[in-house]
Amino acid sequence: MKGMLRSRLTRAALAAVVVLPLLYAGLYLWSFWNPQGNLDRLPVALVMEDRPSGDLHAGQDLADELESRRIFGWHRVSAQEAADGVRDGSFYLALTIPADFSTRLASPAEKGTPSPAQLGLQVDTGRSYIMGTISDSVFNEVKAAAARTAIHGYFDNVFVSIGDIHDKTDQAADGAGKLHNGALKAGNGVSKLNDGLGTAENGAQQLSSGLSTAGTASGRLHDGSAQVTQGIGKARDAIGTLNDGMAKLERGTGKLSDGANQAYRQVHAQIGAVNQLADRYVPVLNEYGPRIADDAEALAQLADQVDGNPELAAKAREVAATARRIADVAPGLGDKVDGVRGKVNQLDDGLAKLADGAATLDAGVGKAGRGTAKLYQASNKLYNGSQQVTDGIGKLGGGLVRLSDGASQLQSGVDKLHDGAGKVDRGMNQLAKGSADLADGLGDGAKQIPAYSAQERDARSDMMSDPVRLAKSVDNAVPNYGTGFAPFFLPLALWVGAMIAYMVLKPLNQRRLAGTSGALGIALSGWLPAVGLGAAQVGVLLAVLRFGLGLEAEHWAGVAGLLLLAVAAFLAVVQAINALLGAPGRVVALALLMLQLTSAAGTYPIETSPGFFQTISPWLPMSWVVSALRRLISGGDLTVVWQACGVLSAFLVLGLALTTLAVERSRTWSIKRLHPELAL
Repeated sequence: MKGMLRSRLTRAALAAVVVLPLLYAGLYLWSFWNPQGNLDRLPVALVMEDRPSGDLHAGQDLADELESRRIFGWHRVSAQEAADGVRDGSFYLALTIPADFSTRLASPAEKGTPSPAQLGLQVDTGRSYIMGTISDSVFNEVKAAAARTAIHGYFDNVFVSIGDIHDKTDQAADGAGKLHNGALKAGNGVSKLNDGLGTAENGAQQLSSGLSTAGTASGRLHDGSAQVTQGIGKARDAIGTLNDGMAKLERGTGKLSDGANQAYRQVHAQIGAVNQLADRYVPVLNEYGPRIADDAEALAQLADQVDGNPELAAKAREVAATARRIADVAPGLGDKVDGVRGKVNQLDDGLAKLADGAATLDAGVGKAGRGTAKLYQASNKLYNGSQQVTDGIGKLGGGLVRLSDGASQLQSGVDKLHDGAGKVDRGMNQLAKGSADLADGLGDGAKQIPAYSAQERDARSDMMSDPVRLAKSVDNAVPNYGTGFAPFFLPLALWVGAMIAYMVLKPLNQRRLAGTSGALGIALSGWLPAVGLGAAQVGVLLAVLRFGLGLEAEHWAGVAGLLLLAVAAFLAVVQAINALLGAPGRVVALALLMLQLTSAAGTYPIETSPGFFQTISPWLPMSWVVSALRRLISGGDLTVVWQACGVLSAFLVLGLALTTLAVERSRTWSIKRLHPELAL
């Protein structure tokens, strides 16, 4: 080491040995420290073709959400520009929101067959395979979020519908209760109707029989009515004749009244003269009977004077004749004349009465004539009405025949209606019972159907749209990609550093080999300088990781201690390989590096690797270092750390032992050793 430190070139070589692991691990981790946080630098095409469906504009909302979250470096372009950009490498991928995106999302809440919404994704994995994995992860989250939003809206409508069903079921229960009450009332009504129809059936039967009898009677009534009409016609004719006679009688009574009045006036006008004559001649007659004959002539002349009144003239002539007879019987004639005078006075009174009676008779006959005329007019109307009645009775007979037929049909219909009413009555009883059961069932159903408030709907829709949620509990969280890969790249860099160290340093001191130093001392003298370089490598790596890249570790002391032990074990193993195999040992160390890279489970769990790598993994030191560093950096059970320390210690001892064996073998020189076939 002192010899190497004297030369500037050798010092530079030692510095390069110290820094080389940093370049390998530090630069690699730096370049991959947080790629997820820089995805917004990736140019990605966004094609927004969605057309809103009613109030739903899910495509635009999704596009705005993606751009606001800056998952990628979004560029809104047309479909053709997106396809061309992915093809020529301008875009890593293209996301298309199709025109029917909102329509399909709204389809579960509408009539018809629902159809799922789709997003179009075009990825060029030939340009970057990892982009396929990243896009799948990102867009699975996008798809799930969009699906949850759509399902939330759908279930919100479902719970609104459930609330409506609850209300409608309540209303239906009330309606069923009213139906039950109505069915009971209707049942009573139908029962009464059934009884009434029974009575109506008997009545219809009686009506049919009665109408049949009435039809027969109407025939007889028509014949009788015809006879009545004929009799009324004869009576009308008789009344007409009577009316004509009454007219003549009225004219005769008129003349009679006039004649009676005239006779009365004439007799009454002569009554004074008669009385005077009687007063004058009675004594004379009594005294002078014979002179009466002369007076008889005077009476005859009087009779001639009243000749216009036949009765009065007759009376006068009768008196004259009497006077002659009196003359013939002169003795006692005076008394007789007094008697005649009395009769004349009676005649005057009688004529007065006759005149009054004739006037009364004339007035009565006039009234009777007018009554007879009215009676004739009435009889004429009665005849016409009777004729109409006769005709009507004839029509009535025909109508009664038809009515009798209708009554028979009515009886048949009422009979059927009665039977139907009986069935309806029984059905109404069943309806009343069924409606009661329906009302009870709907009431119970309404109690079982929940009625959700807006807050409850939102909570349930949220749960139903995302019913299974991952209650993710992260143990020993890794903040970024670089922190996750540091446990893999640190031992890898230190193994490379060990290989480089023994490219600068010799695994065995040739001068000591020629001396009498012990084999173990010679082995340690070749190992310890490399350990010093390895410790420097560890120090530089940890400083840059902690202060340059900002690596956080749960146990920094443990990390440093484990890395120092690992570098010591790696150097011992590489030293042993080089000491035993010489120049070909470098190839073996490189091969061993490749085996450890593929079996250390640095990127994927070892269970995902082929069986060969799973078999050799526990037998190689880097696998243990990777597992232990993960516990020391991210936290967790430290058992594997102590196991790793044991394994590394075993490899350290094994390496030094093999180097000691190589020292013993190297004390014998040969031509092959002096002139190796291969020199690196």
